[in-house]
Amino acid sequence: MKIQEIRELIRLVDQSSIDEFVYEQGETKVHIKKAVAVAVAPAAAPAAPAQAVAAVEPTAAPALAPVQVAASEVKQAPETEPPAAKEAKPAVEGNLHQITSPMVGTFYAAPAPDKPPYVKPGDKVKKDTVVCIIEAMKLFNEIEAEVDGEIVEVLVQNGQLVEYGQPLFLVKPE
Repeated sequence: MKIQEIRELIRLVDQSSIDEFVYEQGETKVHIKKAVAVAVAPAAAPAAPAQAVAAVEPTAAPALAPVQVAASEVKQAPETEPPAAKEAKPAVEGNLHQITSPMVGTFYAAPAPDKPPYVKPGDKVKKDTVVCIIEAMKLFNEIEAEVDGEIVEVLVQNGQLVEYGQPLFLVKPE
C-alpha cells in the first residue's frame, strides 16, 4: 500500500463518524483508530480534538516497527494546484449549476481507458445521466448530472484526485 493511499484512508476516517477501521490485504494490515482525548480539567476547559492514528503492520516481516501517522500531518500536505492555476479558472456565473463530488476519490471521465468520455462540453444531459465515475477505495461510484441542461465545462482532468464538494462540471440548466 502506498503512503498516499494510507493518508487518504486516514483523512476519510478522520472526517467520518467511525472510530476504528481495519484493512487487510496480503501481507499488509492497516489499523486506524481515532484517539479520543479525555478531559479531566473543569468543564470550562475544552477537550483536545480527536485525531486519527494509523499503524501499518506488515504481517510477514515482524522485525519492522509499526508506522505512526497523525492526521494533523496529513492535513498539512501541500496544495495540488498552484495559486496561479486557481486564479485562471473562470468565475461561476449565477445561472450555471455545479456538479460537485460527493466524496473523496479519483475522477474518471470514461467507463474505461479505451472508451469515450461520458460527457464533454456541449453535450445535453438529463438528471439521471451518468457524467463520470469517482473511485474510492476500489469502489466505482457513478455520478449523475442532478439537473437537465448542457455541459459547459469539465473542471477536472481524467485520473485527478478530487475532494468532497469539489466542483467537477458546470452545467447550463434548461
